[in-house]
Amino acid sequence: MAKIFYTDRDIEDLNNSGVSSLVVNDDVVVTDLGREKAMKLGFELVREEDQPIQAPVRTAPAKKIVDVKPAAKAQSAPAVDKVSLEQKVTQAVKAKVGDSVDGKLLETIIKRVLKSVGSN
Repeated sequence: MAKIFYTDRDIEDLNNSGVSSLVVNDDVVVTDLGREKAMKLGFELVREEDQPIQAPVRTAPAKKIVDVKPAAKAQSAPAVDKVSLEQKVTQAVKAKVGDSVDGKLLETIIKRVLKSVGSN
């Protein structure tokens, strides 16, 4: 049987797909970078000898196939007065940060954020 090599990228991909451990045996090789990545991510590398007899091996859950259909058009929310929204956000932010942020800078940031989310 051919050996299977796992690199740091493979470990990251496994971790991102929901796998939390990998059983390592004579046919499975994990590179040094792969081991480091596993340690950083909290990903378990389990030696085959460490497995109790008849212990189930963790596997990735089966991927669900979802039929994607366009969503029904959402009803429009009542229009919010842009000025009052900006004022509400400004008041809420000032309540959190106090006077530690310059007023003009705060106003500029809030306007940019509201513009980027489409509210302004």
